[in-house]
Amino acid sequence: MATDAAEPTRTPTRTPRTPSKPPTPKSPAAISDPSTSNPASASYSAAGSSFKLESSRTTTSLSSRTSLSSLRDTLPERPHIYEFAEIRSATNNFLSKRYSSSSSPSWHCTIRGKDVVVFQRKFRRSIELSQLRERLSVICRSHHMSIIKLLGVSISGEHIYFVYDFVKGASLSECLRNPKNPNFSVISTWMSRMQIATDLAHGLDYIHNNTGLNISLVHKHIKSSSIIVTEPSFNAKICHFGAADLCGETAVHRKEDPILQKRDYGEIEEEVPESVPEMKRSDSRGMQFEGVRGYMSPEFKSTGIATQKSDVYAFGVVILELLSGEEPLKYKFDRRSGDYRKISVTEAAREAVDGGDGGGDGEGVETRLRRWVDRRLRDSFPVEVVEKVTRVALECVHVDPEMRPGMQRVAGKISKLYLDSRIWTDKVRVPTDISVSLAPR
Repeated sequence: MATDAAEPTRTPTRTPRTPSKPPTPKSPAAISDPSTSNPASASYSAAGSSFKLESSRTTTSLSSRTSLSSLRDTLPERPHIYEFAEIRSATNNFLSKRYSSSSSPSWHCTIRGKDVVVFQRKFRRSIELSQLRERLSVICRSHHMSIIKLLGVSISGEHIYFVYDFVKGASLSECLRNPKNPNFSVISTWMSRMQIATDLAHGLDYIHNNTGLNISLVHKHIKSSSIIVTEPSFNAKICHFGAADLCGETAVHRKEDPILQKRDYGEIEEEVPESVPEMKRSDSRGMQFEGVRGYMSPEFKSTGIATQKSDVYAFGVVILELLSGEEPLKYKFDRRSGDYRKISVTEAAREAVDGGDGGGDGEGVETRLRRWVDRRLRDSFPVEVVEKVTRVALECVHVDPEMRPGMQRVAGKISKLYLDSRIWTDKVRVPTDISVSLAPR
């Protein structure tokens, strides 16, 4: 009986230990049985949610790493000096269809997994590979939304091949003068043209002043066929950035050079006197100036040396071309004289703003401007802003290079006029919250 009495006293001591065991087992049967382990299942679900939270954090960290890696891929990379075999393979031994009808042969192809455009140019002067690498690294570190990125180059004999990032769009000359449909232009609104003018001004200002480098760069090939217009925002991007410097058509000047400080227009001079005549008169003068007729400043035509002021002159011509839609220089047959008459867009713009021999009481500035501005704009533009933009462009095409403004000042004026155009557009915008019915009542 003593032993029987002692046994009940031992059983209560064992019973508290039995409930403490179910949370410890990790068998699937114990976790999945809702009748025997509801609290345990709740604790496991909480633990499961905590594990899900940790996994989401891990996924977030992985996605952030992926975004950082993708961002790293978009950052400026080291310039490439491609093997000539890569260029030949990408262009099918240069038998592929030409990309554009410009004076420089070009091909649209893929190199190292990137969609690129390859331009072929000829060296104007011999250049060492070390000097080419230095200039290439300097130019490839320059990045702007209005400049097409230069990825690298390749050299073969007397030719250099530029590899630029491919940008989908059409040249400004094609947008203004479509031979298939002359009465249509994709840039048929005033704001689209002001957007192009603003992008072009800031892009050229960046090339001249805001690269953050210790050299002054010159583009030399500013023209409507070297500007790509993208859709749907109608942004403008400058092509052939750095091509003139790497081809030896210009000389790179250091900004701390005292000669450059005296001449703020950045005239290019060579350290070796023997190379100056080669720079002024190349072996192929016709090829050097081909495709830029009407964009050359007077001093550029006389010396053949490109400066920042000659870039400003070409910019002014492009702006006048953008406003009128006409070519910078063309010849028209005059029936009375029986000869061809030269028509310059700069002279036509000056006559529209300042008046000419035919100016009278009924020929005010507004009337002349509306007759001169591109008709495809359908007279829908602020006349005051058009007059100011035209005057800025005429300042850029001044005969004296010292009288031309710098691109920093020009970009500031164009930006202000862009804002004025935006205000005008918001005021005259056609209401879209009304409906018109032509049905009979």
